[in-house]
Amino acid sequence: MKNTQRHLLWLLFLGLPITLSGCLSTISLQHAVSTYDDTITDAISKQLLTNIVRAQHHQPIHFTGVSNIAATFDFRFNAGATPALGGLAGNTLLPIFGGSVAENPTISIVPIEGEEFTWRLLTPFQQNKFMLLFRQRFDVDLLLRLMAQEVRIHEDSTQKTYRNRPSFPEDYETFRKIVLHLSAIQDQNQLYAEPLNLKYQWTLPATSVSAEGFHTLEKEFSIYYDQQENLFTLSQKKQGPTLITNYDPEMLPEEERAQLYEKAKQWDPTDVAFDIRPDGVGGSWPMQGVFRLRSFHAIISFLGYSLDDEPEYHVEKDPRTPPILHDENPTDTMSILMTDTSPSNADLSIRSYGKHYAVNTDEPHTRWNRNAFQMLYLLFQMTVTGLPNTGAPVITIAK
Repeated sequence: MKNTQRHLLWLLFLGLPITLSGCLSTISLQHAVSTYDDTITDAISKQLLTNIVRAQHHQPIHFTGVSNIAATFDFRFNAGATPALGGLAGNTLLPIFGGSVAENPTISIVPIEGEEFTWRLLTPFQQNKFMLLFRQRFDVDLLLRLMAQEVRIHEDSTQKTYRNRPSFPEDYETFRKIVLHLSAIQDQNQLYAEPLNLKYQWTLPATSVSAEGFHTLEKEFSIYYDQQENLFTLSQKKQGPTLITNYDPEMLPEEERAQLYEKAKQWDPTDVAFDIRPDGVGGSWPMQGVFRLRSFHAIISFLGYSLDDEPEYHVEKDPRTPPILHDENPTDTMSILMTDTSPSNADLSIRSYGKHYAVNTDEPHTRWNRNAFQMLYLLFQMTVTGLPNTGAPVITIAK
């Protein structure tokens, strides 16, 4: 019996370090991944806020990224045995275990610069990126206040441009009223953002199409065979640019969609077009036009200037605009606190130019400001390219 107990103790003695090693390595890996992820996200967020402050003081904006993290874990175990306390001390040995875990991360930091990044930084966003965010259910007024530099309204054969800049009060107020109008339509779930699809049709005598030609046509067209007329009818749907409307564009007659499609050829890829008609929600203020999007650099500058040179101010909605859900109409596109001491309840804060800065997360616009910063983060990710792992000057930190 005693021999059996000893064998069990020695098996435990030999197997426990392996078990502990597996458990500790899993725990350490999970902790490292979560910690590094939080740290990198926090670093990018603080850089965004820092660059807004740089723009406020008319200083160059600059970004630095983490291109690589290599974390090495060193697991050490020691084991021994000691006589048990008590009357059987001479016959029984008890195992003693010890261990340690050492983490040695190597972090590579790369300056995000060069012609390619600068080009992307200064190039206005294209419609498809705006629509990608719009379909994530962000508020359309928040999206447009952040991303659009101006709106161009088409009236008869004329066009009027209204800039999204508080230093031009008439322009700014009209811009704000237009985006609030779209927001009120969105609140009623009646704001569409669908591509202009056109359907083209052709007829061919069946005798003019060989078997090989038929298989080729099948790859690009929908084919209908009219046995009585011995004709093939070929149809093809062509997707055009996306249009923001207060109606479903698919319900328009084909001829009217074709007219809109022809007009769409004049739009720039950085334009977001809209068409609000009298017979839909918000139709008491019908309008047609395009929003011209701006670059990421222009967005950072807009937010920075709003802290000092060009502060935003409250604008009431137009009398023709339907009610807005919860009367949500914040003064600032993204409210940033600027204080002498560190704010206590801020999600994120930095100290720069002798002041503390933080995204304002106080009520009543907590959700709005958090969404604005999340949107800014996503737009930055759409701007920056993949960071190089090798071949570029880096700062390497080995802990």
